[in-house]
Amino acid sequence: MVSIQNLCVEFSARPLLDDISYVINRKDKIALVGKNGAGKSTMLKIIAGLQKPTSGHVSVPQDITIGYLPQQMQTSDTVTLVEEVRKAFAHIEEMHRQLDEMNTQLAERTDYESDSYQQLIDSMTQLTERIAIEETENHEAEMEKTLLGLGFTRGDFNRPTLEFSGGWRMRVELAKLLLTHPDLLLLDEPTNHLDIESIQWLENFLISKANAVLLVSHDRAFLDNVTNRTIEISLGKINDYAVSYTKYVALRAERLEQQMRAYRNQQKQIQDTEEFIERFRYKATKSVQVQSRIKQLAKLERIEVDEVDTSHLNLRFPPAPRSGDYPIIADGVGKAYGDHQVFDGATFTIKRGEKVAFVGKNGEGKSTLVKCIMGEIPFTGTLKIGHNVKIGYFAQNQAQLLDGDITVFDTIDRAAIGEIRLKIRDILGAFMFGGEASDKMVRVLSGGEKTRLAMIRLLLQPVNLLILDEPTNHLDMATKDVLKQAIRDFDGTVILVSHDREFLDGLVEKVYEFGGGKVRECLGGIYEFLEKKKIDSLAELERSRTPDTKSTATQESQQDKKSDKTDTAADNAAEPQQRRLSYAEQKEREKLIRKARKKVADAEAEVSKIEEQVKEIETRLNNGETDTELYTTHAALTRSLENAMSMWELAVMEAESL
Repeated sequence: MVSIQNLCVEFSARPLLDDISYVINRKDKIALVGKNGAGKSTMLKIIAGLQKPTSGHVSVPQDITIGYLPQQMQTSDTVTLVEEVRKAFAHIEEMHRQLDEMNTQLAERTDYESDSYQQLIDSMTQLTERIAIEETENHEAEMEKTLLGLGFTRGDFNRPTLEFSGGWRMRVELAKLLLTHPDLLLLDEPTNHLDIESIQWLENFLISKANAVLLVSHDRAFLDNVTNRTIEISLGKINDYAVSYTKYVALRAERLEQQMRAYRNQQKQIQDTEEFIERFRYKATKSVQVQSRIKQLAKLERIEVDEVDTSHLNLRFPPAPRSGDYPIIADGVGKAYGDHQVFDGATFTIKRGEKVAFVGKNGEGKSTLVKCIMGEIPFTGTLKIGHNVKIGYFAQNQAQLLDGDITVFDTIDRAAIGEIRLKIRDILGAFMFGGEASDKMVRVLSGGEKTRLAMIRLLLQPVNLLILDEPTNHLDMATKDVLKQAIRDFDGTVILVSHDREFLDGLVEKVYEFGGGKVRECLGGIYEFLEKKKIDSLAELERSRTPDTKSTATQESQQDKKSDKTDTAADNAAEPQQRRLSYAEQKEREKLIRKARKKVADAEAEVSKIEEQVKEIETRLNNGETDTELYTTHAALTRSLENAMSMWELAVMEAESL
């Protein structure tokens, strides 16, 4: 469908993309992956026609439409949300305008027998059919469904776009793009400004309704759910895999291992042959064998190993000074903007060393509560910061707050204080800003590079409470993994505001859900929280059915009293219907109970497994082993055991409630 041929891109005489060729087919769902700065966004801009390559070209058939969502954009501030989104249907108005022009030409022409006249009639017929197809669809209903799926409410529809934040404006553009139904969707980090529910809605849309998709995203779960092909950009070249992201990672490692094994075997063969040639080169009795080996070497097709990007991020938070037992104690905390109550009655306690997540739809107060903790905005209720708590805060727009007119080195040099200024070059090198990269202007950095630079500033001072608001936006997979491990190893307290399910998985032991003006605590990790949400939704559905059944029964009872003589048959007919409803509800209840019991059993097994591991470590320590890794492992297992116990308690509570 779209063909990329011999594409080359250079920046400052340095190759970014080198002789790249591939084809995008209809219904392909492609993940474009690679480290920050590899050229992913540049590739999308070239395919979208917004940037010219140094050489090579992109072939797009005339009837193929392309929709492009960039990372940053500008929207109009003079119209309402609905008016802005209706621009997605501007092509229908354009078709009507073209049809009017054709009608005018037809009325003025008299060359009825000419080929051009017949061609004009054919074009009018095709255009009329296209308009008829477009106008049979209910665009208003489709627009409403899309906006609601992306997290907007009906109350937002008539609000000016001026009132929406940058993240919500990104959703406006995404809605317009999806409503045009292009043949090829180019999406650059579409999940960065979406909450978990909206991401799941977008996943379903791309899977079920979108045509070809080429997307850049660092959300591993999103890529696995949506894509069926992965193109990796590495050191200017591409590797194309016809699988989703996780399978690509495994295949890539396997392919590199096979290449290396074959390369080593061939190198040994070459070495042995060269040694034979050198040893017997001047012996007449071996001249035939020597000449044969020389020809063999000349004909040998040398195995090449794919060049591997060995640059590596070294991220470790400084040791946390000891804080009080409870870094955060909230009692009845609330925040309102005028008549709009964002949340109210938030009451919770975060213990020292806990790693927790703030999740929920955008606009429900996650970042607002963080600002309350930081003392940036006033609030109601009591919010106590514990003894000796030193906070390190990474704001959601931290990367955008950097000064673009200074260099990477100057950015850190101005923030560093004391002896650490002597180690700036070493720190920048650990964050892959070594050598000439430290002299780059901040404005030319990619989104991920800016996020890394903002993260360095956070590490300049030792803290014991990390508050990270969407820290993974724009970070590539490898950097996210390194950040996740660094947070896991951090011995202080962590509050994470994130929508990245894969990043939060295995990292947090408690989730605080923001929604409906309340803040609710849920023990366990992110997937346990999402599973519990599904169960709660089903239980809510069952509760909503029960009053309807009772109401129906009451109405029937009243009718019986009014007409005892004629409604006996109707009563008898209603009883089987009630029995059928009760039977269906009972089957659903039994299914939930079986599922809850299995969850309890699985949780008990996990607790027993971790207890055995803890017991084994303690036995080794009691026997006199002093390896420091044993103590680290013991501490990690102890935390895992506490989390597993919490999950078991949650599972038991769910089972008992059923």
